[in-house]
Amino acid sequence: MTAAVELKAITKKFGDVVAVDNVDLAIEDGEFFAMLGPSGCGKTTTLRMIAGLEFPTQGSLSIFGEEVGTLAPNKRSVNTVFQNYALFPHLTVLENVGFGLKMQGVDKSETRSRSMEMIELVQLEGLEDRKPSQMSGGQQQRVALARALVNQPKVLLLDEPLGALDQKLRQEMQLELKKLQRDVGISFVFVTHDQEEALTMSDRIAVMHEGKLLQVATPEEIYETPANRFVADFIGRTNLLEGTVSDSETVILTNGTPIRAHSNFAAGTRVSISIRPERAKISQQNEDGNPLSSVNGTVETITYLGNARVYGVKFTWMSLEVREENRPGIELYEPGTPITVSWDHDAISVVAD
Repeated sequence: MTAAVELKAITKKFGDVVAVDNVDLAIEDGEFFAMLGPSGCGKTTTLRMIAGLEFPTQGSLSIFGEEVGTLAPNKRSVNTVFQNYALFPHLTVLENVGFGLKMQGVDKSETRSRSMEMIELVQLEGLEDRKPSQMSGGQQQRVALARALVNQPKVLLLDEPLGALDQKLRQEMQLELKKLQRDVGISFVFVTHDQEEALTMSDRIAVMHEGKLLQVATPEEIYETPANRFVADFIGRTNLLEGTVSDSETVILTNGTPIRAHSNFAAGTRVSISIRPERAKISQQNEDGNPLSSVNGTVETITYLGNARVYGVKFTWMSLEVREENRPGIELYEPGTPITVSWDHDAISVVAD
């Protein structure tokens, strides 16, 4: 099948600065695709090249098989939703949504019909005569989405569209945005630096850092089997233990402790072991614990999160975080308590430094 968006060896330079470095990427038709990374990683520049707001320095960029690398934005079958909404304050919701159709010369009756259809799709029926200043941030975001979708793009580009919303509304809009994407059935390409947003909404995620594409995979694969130390550390919280591969089933940590950890790295390779806080287990200290899958330490800090507690556990040579869900009958540990932290063999990942 032809990819909705395909980038081949795309590089973008601003003077001597390489913003996007030799990126190969294919986004499928009907896919909710997230581009994730810290500020300055190249994700927004990549999105702007797909939109036609920037042109690649080199490489090939196509949309449904058509080369568009040098085409103007209005010659591409895409639309973009920005973080600041960019609504016209003097126009009503209906006028904002239908503005693009009006500029294209679509007749008034069809413009109104298609605009109302989009307004209903984003659940704003009854508010079509309001001005943006009379609406909440979440409602304005819906107007921006309706305006972008009314032109029937083949791909919708979203540049951190939830960034201006408070956390509770962001979480609500994440679910609504995913439902909207399923309803319209087109590809959404979503740029964000928020890991939770990417994990919640995406079919696949591309993690970028310093202009390079580090990993493209499903949210589960990104979280459970990160490609390297940066991805493991950037996606969610994790404990990273440094060591050296001894054999295919053992890593020797920097303090000499052997840890059972399966990997395909050659003996002598410097690696990190990633242990998610929720995958570790905490119990009363057991001197007879398995040295390959448990370590003894002392509770140093406790962070109460409502639905969970995060224990900061201090060892003579490192610290770990352990997250335990709050539930009836769970044993609580106070600072200074000697404890054992253990984990299952399949609960850890070995990643390249």
